[in-house]
Parts: sequence; C-alpha cells; structure tokens
Amino acid sequence: MLDIKLIRENTDTVKAGLKAKNVNIDLDVLLELDKKRRGITQAVDALRSQVNTANEEIGLLIKEKKDAKEKISAMKDISRRIDDLQPDLKELDEKISTSLLMIPNLPHASVPVGSPANNQHIRSWGTPKEFDFKPKTHIELAEALDIIDFKRATKISGSNFILYKGMGARLERALYCWMLDLHTTQHAYTEIFPPFLVNAASMTGTGQLPKMKDDMYHLSPEDLYLIPTAEVPVTNIHRDEMLSAEQLPINYAAYTACFRREAGSYGKDTRGLVRVHQFDKVELVKFVKPESSYDELEALVGHAEKVLQLLNLPYRVLMLASGDMSFAAAKCYDLEAHAPGLGNWLEVSSCSNFEDFQARRANIRYRDKETKKPMFVHTLNGSGVALARTMVAILENYQTKTGEIMIPEPLRPYMGGLDMIIRP
Repeated sequence: MLDIKLIRENTDTVKAGLKAKNVNIDLDVLLELDKKRRGITQAVDALRSQVNTANEEIGLLIKEKKDAKEKISAMKDISRRIDDLQPDLKELDEKISTSLLMIPNLPHASVPVGSPANNQHIRSWGTPKEFDFKPKTHIELAEALDIIDFKRATKISGSNFILYKGMGARLERALYCWMLDLHTTQHAYTEIFPPFLVNAASMTGTGQLPKMKDDMYHLSPEDLYLIPTAEVPVTNIHRDEMLSAEQLPINYAAYTACFRREAGSYGKDTRGLVRVHQFDKVELVKFVKPESSYDELEALVGHAEKVLQLLNLPYRVLMLASGDMSFAAAKCYDLEAHAPGLGNWLEVSSCSNFEDFQARRANIRYRDKETKKPMFVHTLNGSGVALARTMVAILENYQTKTGEIMIPEPLRPYMGGLDMIIRP
C-alpha cells in the first residue's frame, strides 16, 4: 500500500499517478479522515502527557505523605476522556486502512503513460518462423497427436481447463522441471514448493485482496483461496518479519499450479491453451534493498528471457504503459512469444517491481546496516516462465509439415531422450 504520509505530502503527484493508472479515487475524502485522525491522536497524546505528569505528582505527594485524592480524581477523569476518544480513533483507523488497501501502486517515472496502445517495445529476440506450409494451431496439433484432450477436460471440470495426455503430460512436466533446474543451478534461486491454498492475509499482502476478490477461487468455510500465482505464498514467506541487511537479496523460484476465475470472461474465442482457469508456472520472487531494485528487475527479466532463448522461441519484450499494469506494479515488462499457428504474440512472462507496495501491506522489513533503522524491502516477481502459452509456442514453432512436434533440445533429457512427438 502507499504510505499515508506520501499521499498527504505529495497529493498532486499521487493524483497524477492514479490518473495514469486510470483509477478514480477521491483522495480528498481520505485526507479528511487522516486530518481527523491526526487531530484526535494529538489530543490523546496531550492527555496521556497529562496522565504521566499527574502520576509523577501523585507519586511525589504519596512519598511526602500528603493528600493525593484530588490529583487521583483528576487523573481518572483524564483517563476516561482518553477512553472516550478510543472508539473514534479505532473507527478512523479502520476507514483509512480500508481506503489505502484500494489504492494501487504508482507507476515509476520511466513508465510510459497511457493505455496498452502505448506499451513500449524494448527489444526482440529471434525471427518469427516461416514455414513452407500453412502452420497448424496448437489445438489442431494436440488433438491430432492425442496429447491434449480438450473435450474430456470440459466434461470433467468445465470450459477452459486442460487435460494433458501421454507425451503432452510428459512435455508439460519436462518444461517446469527444466525451468526449475535452470533457475536454481544457473541463476542462483532457492527452490520453494509452497501451498496452493492461502489465507486472506496472504492475498491482502500481495495486493489481490480486496481489489480482485471476484477473480479468485474462494473456499468456505475455511476462508482459503486457490493461488492465482506462486507470487502470493512465496512473497508471504517473510510476512511480518524483520530481515537482516546481510540476507538481501533473497531469490526464490517456485513451481505451482495457478487458478484464475477470470479466464472464461473473454468471449467465445478461448478454446485451447491461451486462456485457461488452471495452468502451471515457475515463478521467480525477489526481496531486495530499495537502492538495487531496478537493477534487480533487469536481471529478473534476463532470467525469464534465458528460458525462451534456450527453447529457441522468438519473443519480444514490452514495457507496459501505466494503464496496462497490474494493481500492485510500479514497473512491468511483458515477454511475448510468437505463435505462428495463431499468427499472434502471446504473453508468457510478466516481470514486475512493486517497490515497497507489497512490503508495506505484508510488513516485510529489514534493518539498515548503517542507520540501524527498520526499512521496507522492495519485492519483485516474474514468470520464469508461464505455461500453457509457452506450450502453445513450442507446439506451433516446432511442428513439422506432417504434424509431428520436434522436442526442443534442452527438454530432451527430461523426455527420456525422445526428440519428436509422433502420431500414436
């Protein structure tokens, strides 16, 4: 969340940032609540000061064996006045906290302002593949090879779910196992295997709640949520903790299934793997010092790019415009792989710097080595990378004229040495 002091002292800047994110929030209402709260807090502090003074005076009177009844009565009256103000203070605290939880992070100064049309192309890698035949879509390829059963997945769970079969299931497993090995052995991430269900505090800590409650799968009466990404449980590993400066940076890599309700809300053209309710992903999460967070973001993007480069999948890197970023992000890069069968670029990774936005919500701090003062860490995360769209890119880029799928070289050891998926 944003610091109320930041909003109070830089109101115009915050308003401009919210406008850039296409968010309409009346900060004046929040600031009026803050003004009232500070007024009551000052009154309470003054009264407590009077209580402390009275206590000292009462102690002195008792020591001198003098009558302290009048002072004790006055002190009790002051204490009652403090108690009378507490409900108002608590109510204002709750209103301010609720308001702050609904305010998104502000875009970094380097982020282009505008809608998705203003996303900035940073670089491209590889050349979209050209075929001497009309390339098939991943749906046509998967069904012909009997490696994904879309119809039975719908029968089992409903639309926008996946049932991998045989070599399709093995290829999926090969992908996330290889990515975990890559990030842990070459990029120095510590592997995490977290719960797929989290509590409301965890969802609130990373910014999913309360803003995006309707996009989550919720379980009652346990009050647990299926995770939309490993970012949620992994970031919350250090919720309410004070880290040491020597621990930073902390780098975690985690495989999880991910669950998102909104996948079916994009109309009828959602058959296949492009928009699904459940998908696999390897997530990269960083806890870093504020002064290094933007260098760490570039490193994070590079780690995600390495996956696509080793898979030899053409891709492009976009810096998202302010109006296209997530609620919690201050700066975000998307990596889009080319899918020749669909004739489209598909987002397979999103790498974000949240600065201290999540750390304030989750109370993740470290003690500065020089000043010894507690400071909020900066958190970052990125897909390293996400399936099932990477599967789409592999099937469509590695197809042969006769409909087989060549297996990318890095994955062959995970496929028992197999170099091609052929018709059964």
